[in-house]
Amino acid sequence: MALQIGDKIPEDLGTDQNGHPVKASSYTGKKLALYFYPRDHTPGCTAQACSLRDGYTDLMEGGYAILGVSVDSAKSHQKFIDKYKLPFPLIADTDKKMVEAFGVWQEKSMMGKKFMGTVRTTFLVDEQGIISHIIKGKGVDTGNHAEQILGIQ
Repeated sequence: MALQIGDKIPEDLGTDQNGHPVKASSYTGKKLALYFYPRDHTPGCTAQACSLRDGYTDLMEGGYAILGVSVDSAKSHQKFIDKYKLPFPLIADTDKKMVEAFGVWQEKSMMGKKFMGTVRTTFLVDEQGIISHIIKGKGVDTGNHAEQILGIQ
């Protein structure tokens, strides 16, 4: 069952691009923008990551930490971070535990073909680890995502 507004996020959030475990308790006392995206190095995902990078100072001043998640490998994440100078960690959810727990691993279709993939979704999490808002699918403004998050208070 997908996590919803009002649910507490799981403690174990996976492993980041450096192989370090990421825990929800590390973000206690901060708001967290936990964003799930389909793939590193694709146009929409790059626009979204760069918007969060460019708005990073404003997001931090707004009390947010940023954490990205995709099913790409840690090595892919390292290249993505290095190429675009991303100041936040990315979880390598290669076993799909996070995308499934959060309910964002769903059937998608492109040009008539159906396949399983990550639906672009951002979970805004409060200082106690509770989901307070969900921005999903076409509702995510990839090019202005930092401003979009800051506009939700």
